[in-house]
Amino acid sequence: MKDIVSAILSGEATADDIRTLPIPESYRATVVRKDEAEIFEGMHSADKDPRKSLHLDEVPVPELGPGEALVAVMASSINYNTVWSSIFEPLPTFGFLERYGKQQPQGRRHDLPYHVLGSDLAGVVLRTGPGVNAWQPGDEVVAHCLSVELESSDGHNDTMLDPQQRIWGFETNFGGLAEIALVKSNQLMPKPRHLAWEEAASLGLVNSTAYRQLVSRNGAGMKQGDNVLIWGASGGLGSYATQLALAGGAVPVCVVSSSEKAEICRAMGAEAVIDRNVEGYRFWKDEHTQDPREWKRFGKRIRDLTGGEDVDIVFEHPGRETFGASVYVARKGGTIVTCASTSGYTHEYDNRYLWMSLKRIVGSHFANYREAWEANRLVMKGRIHPTLSRTYSLEETGQAAYDVHGNLHQGKVGVLCLAPREGLGVRDEELRTQHLDAINRFRKPAERLSLSEGPAAQPRTVCAGA
Repeated sequence: MKDIVSAILSGEATADDIRTLPIPESYRATVVRKDEAEIFEGMHSADKDPRKSLHLDEVPVPELGPGEALVAVMASSINYNTVWSSIFEPLPTFGFLERYGKQQPQGRRHDLPYHVLGSDLAGVVLRTGPGVNAWQPGDEVVAHCLSVELESSDGHNDTMLDPQQRIWGFETNFGGLAEIALVKSNQLMPKPRHLAWEEAASLGLVNSTAYRQLVSRNGAGMKQGDNVLIWGASGGLGSYATQLALAGGAVPVCVVSSSEKAEICRAMGAEAVIDRNVEGYRFWKDEHTQDPREWKRFGKRIRDLTGGEDVDIVFEHPGRETFGASVYVARKGGTIVTCASTSGYTHEYDNRYLWMSLKRIVGSHFANYREAWEANRLVMKGRIHPTLSRTYSLEETGQAAYDVHGNLHQGKVGVLCLAPREGLGVRDEELRTQHLDAINRFRKPAERLSLSEGPAAQPRTVCAGA
């Protein structure tokens, strides 16, 4: 592993150099263990601690199959699916791996007593399997998390509809919170050259999800001039929705929960910002009853900010807590597009405001390869920027997941895997300089990076025994 890291950090290794490096027999990975799947039994979700369930273990390198690639992971990031996996909600992920193992021979490798988590990465291709022509060892890449088989016709118009569609690192094994990851080659995309490893690794899942949900014809199909209500607009998902709205000529109406988060939205260029704590909205009277008067008060506030207009699109992901209000405030003929339910899966709303006003509810889940590629292309052009606020070492993945679980973070939280420190991997410093303020927007002033030198910090350990 040391030789792999040294070759990558040198910046001079050729494809042949990488191809001839030996692959280690094992690597370090963040895992949950099957025999611990019930350790939080009977506990409230908020009390479950990912630091107790996430382990850094040495695991065997998986066998490389057709259409696949082994990637040296320089950095990864934390997503909510990693948090859910770590607290075994809504159910342990080992059921996904068991079904995968039963459905096809290639899937049997994934059915193990441990699950390597992580649905993002930035790194370098080490090996490719038979049938891979678009990528070769030495390519610097990021990965999106859609894993598909495409043996059914259902997936050939939109690969998200493939019956064998899975989220890598959540419904498959060998994810990105590790030193090495196994991916399908059609998960790979070019790494944005002006970003450091940890910045590039923070984008894939959330940026692609927001793109499909908001921009794609498979989602809301946003157009210029649309008013877009964005819940959690400074968070890992909402911050990309805010940027996409601004880049596409729409008007984001950003909902946040603190003055600090409101300032981040304004720094991104949003002018219409609602601080829920200041406004004091309480959409539920109690656990079972919503308050339509609060919906109306919320709708009036939106119109005050938009010159009297309702929102064309609601970018939904909180779920139960906000869904009734979301349906109410959308304009006649408007769209509520949802990709998650972080506050609860059982949604309640007054259907009269849906059917009588011809509104639509659209379900959206991650993105197909083309949507992910287009989202990454916007990053490469410097139109969309990472929202990374903090990074942790691979050893600290449990703490990183704990912070996301407790909503103690802003934007995205990254994890350094093989990268010894932040700020490495920048290949286009000229483009980086043009967008440095935007790249650092979510960081505290003392933690902001300039160019590829990174912060003045001691290198972190990159592999066991280093």
